[in-house]
Amino acid sequence: MNLEGQTALVTGSGRGIGRSIALKLASEGANVVINDMDEAPALAVVEEIRSLGGQAVACAGSVTGATFPDRFVQTAIDNYQGLDIIVNNAGYTWDSVIQKMSDEQWQAILDVHVTAPFRIMRAASEYIRIQAKKEAADGQERFRKVVNISSIAGTGGNAGQANYSAGKAAVIGLTKAMAKEWGRFKVNVNCVAFGLINTRLTEASADGDASIDVEGKKIQVGVNPGLKKMMEASIPLGRGGTPEEAAGAVYLFCQPESNYVSGQTLVCGGGFSM
Repeated sequence: MNLEGQTALVTGSGRGIGRSIALKLASEGANVVINDMDEAPALAVVEEIRSLGGQAVACAGSVTGATFPDRFVQTAIDNYQGLDIIVNNAGYTWDSVIQKMSDEQWQAILDVHVTAPFRIMRAASEYIRIQAKKEAADGQERFRKVVNISSIAGTGGNAGQANYSAGKAAVIGLTKAMAKEWGRFKVNVNCVAFGLINTRLTEASADGDASIDVEGKKIQVGVNPGLKKMMEASIPLGRGGTPEEAAGAVYLFCQPESNYVSGQTLVCGGGFSM
């Protein structure tokens, strides 16, 4: 159990990829703070982890909330007296061609994909700085991990996703900056850019009525079946990935074997390249 005794924060971990990341980290011994906008799915994942012998607590709420970052970090410290891993995973898409994209649509996606990870890292910075200095004074070398989630839309752009592509590209820049800023504190900051991963956001939707609720707004999701087949055909492995496979890519950056890897972006896309 490579992560035994460590504590991980995972945003958006009540469903989909985030849930799989939380389960993977817990299976390797980490205590996990589960987050979802809605309390019910967060508590369901907590119970799932506990039923498997792991440790988890919930911290429900929108990652874009002004008070959320401090509350999220404090949940880890109060319950497990530490903080070792941060996975900034929460997000969604709200697509339109640029002439139809509102300012609200643009800003909402930047807020959840870029501003929220920035604020969570900022909230964790004081704890990380103080602990790193104490550990250095005691002659300890303890590494911490941050894994930010990007997308192939951020590495190569995607039509109809100016907001999402810009946000996910910014996540890569944020990752590189923080790898340099936090290297002196023994924090590895890396990024995983997902390709087509099969979740509720990317499931085939012929009639276009698939949607999610984001703070009272109905956001259309899903992919046209014909387009999804074309996307799958362009993937060398011939299919979209599973949430468990996506979680495996994140775990690569959380384990001790990655202690000398920082500032990198790993594409998890079945061999697809933009």
